[in-house]
Amino acid sequence: MVSQKPRILIPGGAGYIGSHVALVTLLTRKYKVTVLDNFHNAFPTAVKRLESIAIDELPADASQQDKDDCKVDVFKGDLRSKDDIAKVFSSYSGEDKIWGVILCAALKAVGESSEIPIDYYDVNVGGLVNLLKVMHDNDCHRLVYSSSATVYGTPPKVPIPESTRLAPESVYGRTKWMSELIIRDVCDAYPEFRAISLRYFNPAGAHKSGKIGEDPRGKPGNLLPLLAQMAVGKYREGGLKVFGNDYPTPDGTCVRDYIHIEDLAGGHVNAVEALDRDDIFAQGKTETKGKYRAYNLGKGVGMSVLNMVDAMKKVSGYEFPHTIVGRRTGDVPDLTADPSLAERELGFKAKRNLDDMAQDLWRWQSGNPEGYGEQ
Repeated sequence: MVSQKPRILIPGGAGYIGSHVALVTLLTRKYKVTVLDNFHNAFPTAVKRLESIAIDELPADASQQDKDDCKVDVFKGDLRSKDDIAKVFSSYSGEDKIWGVILCAALKAVGESSEIPIDYYDVNVGGLVNLLKVMHDNDCHRLVYSSSATVYGTPPKVPIPESTRLAPESVYGRTKWMSELIIRDVCDAYPEFRAISLRYFNPAGAHKSGKIGEDPRGKPGNLLPLLAQMAVGKYREGGLKVFGNDYPTPDGTCVRDYIHIEDLAGGHVNAVEALDRDDIFAQGKTETKGKYRAYNLGKGVGMSVLNMVDAMKKVSGYEFPHTIVGRRTGDVPDLTADPSLAERELGFKAKRNLDDMAQDLWRWQSGNPEGYGEQ
């Protein structure tokens, strides 16, 4: 028997953010999940583990159908190939056809994006266009899009509301900004499309089980996974490099709004459930004529680089010797969210704090010093 739950496709669903989004989506017991991933910066083991967590968290009286619905269909493929995307859509039909998409797949390193811009535009923008084409061809018109706070560039005021002008200062940020414009234009042109962009601030931590977490291939480009790996003995040579201590912030280092990955993942479910609410897209709430909205996903609390170093020192016991080096291209002084719109309209509020993020990250990394153990 085919379950009647709507099926959600998550491109990038084996990655750090995508795997947590897939898990939280399954835990609602309202949806089935299909993952499309090229495993460029992700591992199949993550999907196996999230399936296991989902089954473990079922109530004792769960039916066999509930257990079957915790199984994730996985397709290896790339958004740069329309054929790869079309193959996924053609694998489902009737009541089981793909109902909606949560797009998590992207290249995401700010510094790297200025070195290989063609790749970033190809994957992040070109891949989105391919996906939208195939979605439209298959009468699938619900999209939740992983955007980024980098679309704001250096904001004129902090905390940052969604009404802030968009002025990204990195190639990565520009790919997200362009993608938002494309989605908005598609929603304006096709009344059947409904889309919500979620502007992530800084995801951190890992699932409380310690079974899934962030495992970037090579040296981590983001602060927290780098600190976690240093604490288990990796990448210690030369110590930690802090990019700039002359920013207009309390301790001179960059300030970011860190949000626990489980809270962030939960925000995607809030967004999915809002897609069919006409009040969300009511005229007067949006500058566009189509059914498109954008929301910040943040906690609304800024933490500096040195704050994060102290938090990881506390849970791991490692001292993190560090040196100050020059600013990094594309970094802005302070990205702290005003999260009130998402709370008001989506019912989203980040609950976990910095200690939770550090403890859960350390549980993951100390329990999995080699990550998923795959090459």
